[in-house]
Amino acid sequence: MSWTIERRGRVAVVTMNTNLVNAQNRAFFTDLHDAFDRLERDHPQSPAVLTGTGTRFSAGLDLAEHFRLFAGDEAAVASWFQDYRATNMRLFTYPRPTVAAVNGHAFAGGLITAAVCDRTVAAAGEARFGINEVNIGIPMPAVYLRMLAYAWGQPVASRTCLQGEIFSVHEAHEMGILHEVVPAEELLDRAVAIAELTPEDCIDNYAYTKRALQSPTLRDIADLSDPLDRKELAAGMTSEPSRRAHRRYWEQLKGRPADW
Repeated sequence: MSWTIERRGRVAVVTMNTNLVNAQNRAFFTDLHDAFDRLERDHPQSPAVLTGTGTRFSAGLDLAEHFRLFAGDEAAVASWFQDYRATNMRLFTYPRPTVAAVNGHAFAGGLITAAVCDRTVAAAGEARFGINEVNIGIPMPAVYLRMLAYAWGQPVASRTCLQGEIFSVHEAHEMGILHEVVPAEELLDRAVAIAELTPEDCIDNYAYTKRALQSPTLRDIADLSDPLDRKELAAGMTSEPSRRAHRRYWEQLKGRPADW
């Protein structure tokens, strides 16, 4: 099912609904590109709000799909990563205001998806947030580390990505991972209000300023992060120590041995 796009005034509210927890897999990536194709075609001047359903914003990578991928050929992992990279780069560089309305838990790749929006507003409650890739045997891609440093600052990005800590809504807000926290029933209204802050006739000025702000990060991605990812990332994802960590985490998570 393609993601839904609903107009709220001049704002396009995009609801992710690939699966129940928005686990990120190839179907999720396809849905993201389809949604942004429709935004560019049908709502080219609209700010965008991105949200999920239920108690999950996004659970991050679909481990059933990706641990099996990482157990296979290094070249296939390298090819897959280019597709994955394209999703978050598209969201990061989208030339209109983007607001993540974080309705619930956001882990790993799901938290990255929220972070690469221009603003994040979250529902108060019991949601948890974290970047746990390192601790489950996945090296954090250099391209995403640069995006997170841009979004959160280097110290918060370093703490979050290196240690794999899980944070409450309050802790994530205090750290700057979340810009605002509001009651759940006010979440979409507040996200739309933030998206509307830029006057309609100033949208192109917003796009230019966003591009200028991001230009050092994009330069670092092109000059430093992308070469590092191309050289080492797939090997790190498929190494035997990483595969042992994948199998261990899968058994902890699912209560059964991995079958790959």
